[in-house]
Amino acid sequence: MKNVGIVALGKYLPERQLTNADLERMVETSDEWITTRTGIKERRIAAAGEKTSDLAVKAALDALKNAPVKAEDIEAIIVATVTPDGPFPSVACLVQKGIGNHKAFAFDVNAVCSGFLYAMTTAKQFIATGMVKNALVVAADRFSTLVDWKDRNTCVLFGDGAGAAVLAPVEEGGILADFLTANGEGASLMYVVSETSRTPCDQALEVGRLPYIVMHGQELFKHAVPGMAEAVDIAARRAGVALEDIKCVVPHQANDRIIASVAKRAGVDKERFFINIDKYGNISAASVVVALCEAVEEGRIKKGDKIALTVFGAGLVAAANIVEWSY
Repeated sequence: MKNVGIVALGKYLPERQLTNADLERMVETSDEWITTRTGIKERRIAAAGEKTSDLAVKAALDALKNAPVKAEDIEAIIVATVTPDGPFPSVACLVQKGIGNHKAFAFDVNAVCSGFLYAMTTAKQFIATGMVKNALVVAADRFSTLVDWKDRNTCVLFGDGAGAAVLAPVEEGGILADFLTANGEGASLMYVVSETSRTPCDQALEVGRLPYIVMHGQELFKHAVPGMAEAVDIAARRAGVALEDIKCVVPHQANDRIIASVAKRAGVDKERFFINIDKYGNISAASVVVALCEAVEEGRIKKGDKIALTVFGAGLVAAANIVEWSY
């Protein structure tokens, strides 16, 4: 089995910034209320006509700029998303087209906010077993298309964006351990509903408003904190790495209070957590890879460092990876 590592990273955030001040003019809320409860100051919103595949392609091309492999030589493309351009084709196939690749197999993964780690862990297996030499893993979402902009409890939380990673064999380090889990009993705590009945072939079907997010935040909090903390602990034990030896923890950027509670429960100083939720809000599966990209860019992660990635999402799904940074 080959050692598999991340050999390049990239990201793309739409230009439009939606600040807390902007939201004050849209719903009954305030910058103080949003900041103290979530840590979010602004988020990015995709432009009109800017599709999830557009975000994904731009993040992929950004990652490939510094990758040791060319776009045309990528052998597998996996995209984590819950906001595809349409039911089909997959966003991954559109990414293949967008980067000018003609040889990779391509498919999407739906694990909501845990999607990037689910996709990366899947890609790792293809490379480790020798089925492919490399893989492109992308996480992209336009949560702005699922938000009820009249619901002040959810519309302040989410944004749009994409991140990407190129995976390949590495001589040392790489992804040391993985942990994936799910608990479908909690699926009703966060879900998307629509006012249409979606009855097949119903000629009398009336068009309702677009699907929108329903979230039971307090109950979700109770699952998210232990879910992320325990995922890190299990992955670290699988890797044979002590938590005190982890240089940086990159968590899902859902809520600053959740991150603080995860740090406390895991017994890891919050100063070792990389946080950028203030700039982007929750961008679903893209949150952790965008944060990872920025942590590397800012010098928080260097070659040889052992880091932890931990995520939690609707489903309920959680995941963690321990990585020894290889570039």
